Amino acid sequence: MKNKFNIDFRIFENYYSADYFKKTREILNKYKPKQLVTMQWFQRSDNTVVCGIEVIKEILRLSNIDNLEVEAVEDGEIVNALEPVLKITGLYNDFAHFEGLFDGILSRASTIATNARKISKAANNKIVINMNDRMDYFTNQQIDGYASYVGGIRNLVTEASFEFLEEESNLNGTMPHALIASFDGDLIKATQAYKEVFPNNNLVALIDYNNDCLNDALKVCNAFRGEIYGVRLDTSQGLVDKSLQNMKEKSNELHGVNITLVKLLRKELDKSGHNNVKIIVSSGFNEDKIRDFEINNAPVDIYGVGDAITKNKIGFTGDIVLIDGKKQSKFGRENTFSSKIKSIKYK
Repeated sequence: MKNKFNIDFRIFENYYSADYFKKTREILNKYKPKQLVTMQWFQRSDNTVVCGIEVIKEILRLSNIDNLEVEAVEDGEIVNALEPVLKITGLYNDFAHFEGLFDGILSRASTIATNARKISKAANNKIVINMNDRMDYFTNQQIDGYASYVGGIRNLVTEASFEFLEEESNLNGTMPHALIASFDGDLIKATQAYKEVFPNNNLVALIDYNNDCLNDALKVCNAFRGEIYGVRLDTSQGLVDKSLQNMKEKSNELHGVNITLVKLLRKELDKSGHNNVKIIVSSGFNEDKIRDFEINNAPVDIYGVGDAITKNKIGFTGDIVLIDGKKQSKFGRENTFSSKIKSIKYK
């Protein structure tokens, strides 16, 4: 059977299920084997982009459970606090072990998708590259790539990030500082080597290696006139670029990759005839920093984003709200109607 999301089949052996769910399942299997329950999943934040429903459908499809009634929103649906996104009705023994598992799937994927949407919106639909591979455990890349795509950031940097997507990988990458270091800090030689080995790639030069972005940008653009697609600034927040060190600052606004530096870079590139060279920025960018750049008309063409993709965790909770069709739930956890939820088939 095809396994689109590469589900680990140990899920069905309770390997990933919390112990108390397994014990509850055994208890109810003894005392309430025919009890029909409705479980409902929700979260507590407004404007959440739901993601992970397709993964849950895949788990249910691969299971040996045939008699569940499943209702859910679609991946990419935007919901508010307390809106149900998934309801499952059936024998509790059949899906009790999935409660915490589904919480986690929805939480991780919806966090990524929601952050991706917010960041994309802040960037005014400019290109955003998801560079979170270096910020998280590597086995998250598949689900994070899928969720990032659902949220609107579709420029990914690893093959694993495309594994759950129904399209060919279109990897986005520039050059790391390690490449420049390997050529003794010579940006021109590193760029030439990149060009020779990957002649069909966009030629993007990393220009902050010497903390001299303006001079290095002009140097590499002049050396490869008409061939440079873009230059990337990745200056650490603890540094002030050499071009700005004679300026006075009030509150670290000249540190790292900043608006003043980007505007000055654009001015110098245009003055030297490199009007078509794109400016790519990375290092510490999140929704707020991107919005600030956009409000101040910073001439950025492409944003690179790392751990901002996984911040502001969204937690989901599954609760029993009906037993044998009658209200039965923890106080404050009512069976809630939502017009966004539709009946779905998982088999």
